[in-house]
Amino acid sequence: MGRPLLIAHRGASGYHPEHSAAAVLDGFALGADAVEPDLVPARDAILVVRHEPEISETSDVAEHPEFADRRRTIRIPAEVQAPGDPIDELTGWFTVDFDWAELATLRTRERLPELRPRSASRAGGPILRFAELLDLVAPLRTLRGGAALVVAELKHPSAFELLGYDLVDRFLDEIAGRMPPERCIVECFELPALLRLRELGYPGRLVYLSEQPVDHVALAAAGIDGVSYAKALLLALDGAALVAGAQRAGLEVLTWTLRAENAFLDARFRGPGGDADWGDWRGEFTAILDTGVDGVFADQPDLVAGLIDEREGVAAPT
Repeated sequence: MGRPLLIAHRGASGYHPEHSAAAVLDGFALGADAVEPDLVPARDAILVVRHEPEISETSDVAEHPEFADRRRTIRIPAEVQAPGDPIDELTGWFTVDFDWAELATLRTRERLPELRPRSASRAGGPILRFAELLDLVAPLRTLRGGAALVVAELKHPSAFELLGYDLVDRFLDEIAGRMPPERCIVECFELPALLRLRELGYPGRLVYLSEQPVDHVALAAAGIDGVSYAKALLLALDGAALVAGAQRAGLEVLTWTLRAENAFLDARFRGPGGDADWGDWRGEFTAILDTGVDGVFADQPDLVAGLIDEREGVAAPT
């Protein structure tokens, strides 16, 4: 097995407001092979790099009086509610209520200020659109000399389809001419969106996100290249057996998300102090890497890069 793919989760989001240009660039500077942007549409269908379409936690929109009247409550249809965590009503500011020119006036901010005060103290920079992130990453090389990659997540495509937005078409339009498909992996919790990308001829790797074990043989037969499991699943089950089964079926296996803070660590790896303190991240990250995964998402990519270098007995790149 080769060196696991190290993906900076929304950039180096343990150190900078997520999805900011600084987070993206620092992710690669700290040893990542790829960066992960989440994609949602603006009102004019431009793809915006945001964790969710509701942006009050990840931007300074509440500080813009000119947008005060955009705050609203939406009802989420049952057919597109998240399995296991249904939310039928949500209040805030939503990307689909803004044209890109308006969103471009907003700045990113730390989503978890109590857990990450260092990041909260840093200027987040403007919100990025997908095209800007692609242009930012396209000329970059990783510390090991390879071309920098993007792992793009299509967020809630079926929900946005009900509103008249086709995330698959928009993705194909916006990546064209900006980045070769072999440098852009696409991931999604909704299999139909990935299958449609394949049907439309997208040659890049496609990865299905899941919090539960899936039928690996059927997934591979459908033309999907990989599965990305929540790390809790690998830690709760026989992670090595689950990973090996997927790999035997021809799938690569990724996992999310490696974070050093106690708040995010499995109970057996939490250390002294509060939620914001770093626990035994080395122990948890090692347990995950020991399952044989092909790639990991990390908020502090430098920690994972250093651990992988130690395991492989190689000197860290300078």
